[in-house]
Amino acid sequence: DEFVEKLKAKTETIKIGVTQPLTGNFAADGNYVAQGAKLAADDINKAGGVLGKKVELVVEDNKSNPTEAAATAERLIVQDKVPVMMGAWGSSLTLAVMPKLEEYKVPMVVETSSSGKITTSGNPYIFRISPTSEMEAKAFAPLAKKLGVKKADFLATNDDFGKGSMQEFTKMLKARGVKIGASETMAEDATDMSAQLAKIKASGGDTIFVTTDVKQLTLILKQAKDQQVTARIITCGGSVSPDQLIEQAGDAANGSYHLVFFTPWFPDAVKNPDVAKKFAAAWSAAKYEVGGLTEGFRGWDGINTIAAALKIAGKADPEAIRQALWKVHVKGVNGDIAFIKQGPAGKESGQSVPSVYLVKIEGGKVVKQ
Repeated sequence: DEFVEKLKAKTETIKIGVTQPLTGNFAADGNYVAQGAKLAADDINKAGGVLGKKVELVVEDNKSNPTEAAATAERLIVQDKVPVMMGAWGSSLTLAVMPKLEEYKVPMVVETSSSGKITTSGNPYIFRISPTSEMEAKAFAPLAKKLGVKKADFLATNDDFGKGSMQEFTKMLKARGVKIGASETMAEDATDMSAQLAKIKASGGDTIFVTTDVKQLTLILKQAKDQQVTARIITCGGSVSPDQLIEQAGDAANGSYHLVFFTPWFPDAVKNPDVAKKFAAAWSAAKYEVGGLTEGFRGWDGINTIAAALKIAGKADPEAIRQALWKVHVKGVNGDIAFIKQGPAGKESGQSVPSVYLVKIEGGKVVKQ
């Protein structure tokens, strides 16, 4: 019956799977990313959807746990039959999902993870829009001299995100003649970092590079202040939501520096100010936490990248989408999104080259550096 067929075509959606840490250690960040993704889907649907259909996000909670992350990917692909995914926030979470993508041949846009392993291990279903730790370290290199970094200490989460960041920043600083003092790690759910901070203070460096998420960083800033740690703190990874730090760490946040990948405080500093302003306006209209903008944009850019690939693919088919991702050119909140090849020949992953910015918190305000 023609009428039923037409109706079915109208109500059919194109599903996009999303796996994020909505609970657990990284819940603050994962929810921001999921909110950004939702805003992008709403925006795409308001403009008529993709290939004549609405996009539908199927969001799963990976609970900040790698085993759960792999299970969410399996569910999204096998039960929900999604032809494409976005995920999975943390590097350890994304690495856990990657074998499932190969097994079922479904592509995934990686919106946050920074571990180099993700795009160099020969998984042709991976397309990352966030910078690798190596790219971030390279972007920071000229600033090391400008800030007068002579001896650096490290504090990072004991996972792929933290260790990968520490490794790349150590390599970059050593090549510039910077001395490396203490290199301390902490569990993802640790709440008392006083022992690590005591070792770092004793090491006597002028700068501490910290890699973690916003929740743990809030505690670190407060504890560093209590222990009268005077070295400057610079955070890596871009997931620290400076506005949230100002709100939750108060005076302890003052004087800290942060590498971020979107500067909502200075929308004109970004490559595509019109896109940045549109995203910020949608975020504000949804009454989401202002502190989440620097994380939420990842979800917005990720879903818009997938929509662009769907348009090029012409159908919601995993292999067609995978091939189309190599051809996308998207004006993102974080610069222009397009993929270069990384990893072993014939099995390359896609990696975009995003923008990296340094900001400082002074007097409870975010200041451009």
